[in-house]
Amino acid sequence: MTCDPQGTSFEDADVNIKTVSPQQLFIAAKGGEHPQIIDVRTPAEYAEVHAEQACLIPLDRLDPKAVLASRSGPADAPLYVMCRSGSRAAKACEAFAAAGFDNVFSVAGGTTAWEEAGLPVVRGARKTLSLERQVRIVAGSLVVLGVVLGWSVHPAFYGLAAFVGVGLVFAGVSDWCGMGLLLAKMPWNQIAGDPARYTCDR
Repeated sequence: MTCDPQGTSFEDADVNIKTVSPQQLFIAAKGGEHPQIIDVRTPAEYAEVHAEQACLIPLDRLDPKAVLASRSGPADAPLYVMCRSGSRAAKACEAFAAAGFDNVFSVAGGTTAWEEAGLPVVRGARKTLSLERQVRIVAGSLVVLGVVLGWSVHPAFYGLAAFVGVGLVFAGVSDWCGMGLLLAKMPWNQIAGDPARYTCDR
């Protein structure tokens, strides 16, 4: 079971998420278009590697109305959103749709697919674990800890493992993950000089 690593409290919009492949987006950019690409991962993930034209607005700080108001090009020009593999980008698209803007596309496969296609990226020296992997590691560690303490110290500690299990089930059903939200704010998922607000106005 996986947990959407950066689920947010945006209300679900009953919309079909439109997607575009990395190759299609790159061809459009080479053809003279100037697509606005927003990367909604954490600052640390973005600093490690990101699509060459993508600007950073982490999902937990995304304000769709502010993004739309700051655009320097045509107000109805398409927006393209990407994350690591697509789940956070889909949530961002839902947020834009809820704000009344539906000309927004999720980049299929996210940064992973973009990089695998051999398209231009900006790569930093820093390596980081994706939020999805961090959630798996922390959740798994808590389950193991609960079982070990329940066996060696007191059976009440089995409740810790049960609590984590319930949390994962809830995350799967609701598509909201509190652990991911918490981990996204941890210092190791930020970068030095990380600004309080992000804009993407090119």
